[in-house]
Amino acid sequence: MRHLNLDQLRTLIAIVDLGTFAAAAKALHLAQPTVSLHISELESRLGAPLVIRGKGRILPTASGAVLVEGGRKLLRDTEDLVDATRRRHEGRTGRVRLSASTGVVLDMLTQVLEALEAEHSEIDVEVSILVTSEAIARLAAGTLDIGLVAMPAPVVSGLVVSPWREQPMMAFVPQRWKAPKRATPAWLARKPLIFNEANTSMHQLTVAWFAAAGLAPRPRIELNVDTAVRRLVEAGYGAALLPSQPDADTVPAERVQIVPLMPALTWRLGVAHRPRSMLDGATLNVLNVLAGLGSASASA
Repeated sequence: MRHLNLDQLRTLIAIVDLGTFAAAAKALHLAQPTVSLHISELESRLGAPLVIRGKGRILPTASGAVLVEGGRKLLRDTEDLVDATRRRHEGRTGRVRLSASTGVVLDMLTQVLEALEAEHSEIDVEVSILVTSEAIARLAAGTLDIGLVAMPAPVVSGLVVSPWREQPMMAFVPQRWKAPKRATPAWLARKPLIFNEANTSMHQLTVAWFAAAGLAPRPRIELNVDTAVRRLVEAGYGAALLPSQPDADTVPAERVQIVPLMPALTWRLGVAHRPRSMLDGATLNVLNVLAGLGSASASA
């Protein structure tokens, strides 16, 4: 037996609801002979009469009533399936695997997730905390969709890395220290220091800043979580070079001084992903939100 035809099923339900072939034809924008053909083909396929024809209102047979009841659910499920498929294609739903470096987590990731919730609440964003090298490797392997990475990022064929945001690096110094108006490499090198871990771009940027002044200080400790680094600064354990804090309320002024660097140092972030032609709608929508939050639009 051939499968049910959804258009024919819709016709049967319209006849039962409206009571006549003519009314169903008008509602479905079909010719009346087409409506009659739909019912006769359904009855032939099922081997059972489905409607009681007469001069008055057309009623379903017992078999027809079973088909109408189940058909309503089938049509609803079909419409839901079509809508879900369209929503996925348009990027209104889906899952996007996003990574951020530790330098992004405290300061900007909350902004990103809040914007995504406001604009695309049905997109499931799966967040991983990865250093730049790990993010690039996973993007290349296809196990990550978007990476917020430190610039300059490694150049890998098949990946796009676009500038996103910039933040000045600052010296976070315990309040009890007597700090200059601008912190130089020479001044900081004489102090106990807290660095990010050696496999991070933040560590490399910090080491290069000191090296340009001919210095190579050894930190007291290396950590990979900026929040923990700031807490150690608050406790007076040492000073750290970190991106400027957008929300000053999160840094207790009575315990931490935020001092500009001399020479200035900038933390640059980028958005890494595969070419846009290879991305689904949900990933493209997340990229568009990121572009709106950045100082430079992502391109492909």
